Amino acid sequence: MSTDFSSPSALSLRAVGKTYVVEGQALPVLSDIDLDLRRGDFLSIVGASGCGKSTLLRLIVGLDDHFDGEIRVDGQAITGPGIERGIVFQDHRLFPWLTVEANVGLGLDSLDVPAAERAERIKALLELVGLSGFANAYPQQLSGGMAQRAAIARALVSEPEILLMDEPFGALDSLTRVYLQEELLRIWEARKVTVIVVTHDVEEAVFLSDTVLVMEPRPGRISRTVPVELPRPRHRADPAFAALRQSILQQLRR
Repeated sequence: MSTDFSSPSALSLRAVGKTYVVEGQALPVLSDIDLDLRRGDFLSIVGASGCGKSTLLRLIVGLDDHFDGEIRVDGQAITGPGIERGIVFQDHRLFPWLTVEANVGLGLDSLDVPAAERAERIKALLELVGLSGFANAYPQQLSGGMAQRAAIARALVSEPEILLMDEPFGALDSLTRVYLQEELLRIWEARKVTVIVVTHDVEEAVFLSDTVLVMEPRPGRISRTVPVELPRPRHRADPAFAALRQSILQQLRR
């Protein structure tokens, strides 16, 4: 699998920090986060609960604009949510009264896309995520894994440069989770989108990523940046895979 990294950084963070005020007291949750991602990179962020992983994702998406430091996408400072950044949550958040097709189309509602192009984009995304036969189904008629694939299609339909995923497979059974990890890699290769995944699953992070960021809590900060130099496709039973996973787990235990 080859990706063109010749273009400038798709995402840059400089000295990013976040502090909440709780009962009049300052509570720092993120401190001094520096990060550069090139177009097409696949990054996973792991760390204990409360280390600020999801908070960091919210800042990158633009859901919270009160933070220290600087976040830039293609050299431009973010000022809020934008179509160049799509997000997938652990809960698929599909609207139950809309069909799969209509739910995916919501990602285009803020764009001036002609009807014919809109229909073509939705059709292509449903084919990409393996749901072309379920365009007229409702969320309650889908399995958990299918619903999450629909959520991924909705996030991609606006053709974002960066796809952000917050524990996207955390609520699924282990077999479905492994299947969707493989599907995500297939989609990533097809779209060449930059992906950031927040996960508690170190094995998932090693399987998916070019780089794994290990975060420490109180306040949340990067304690280690781990390049994953294993060839693709990766095999979980590979001794090198197991050794890298164990190394990251040991870091987390410390």
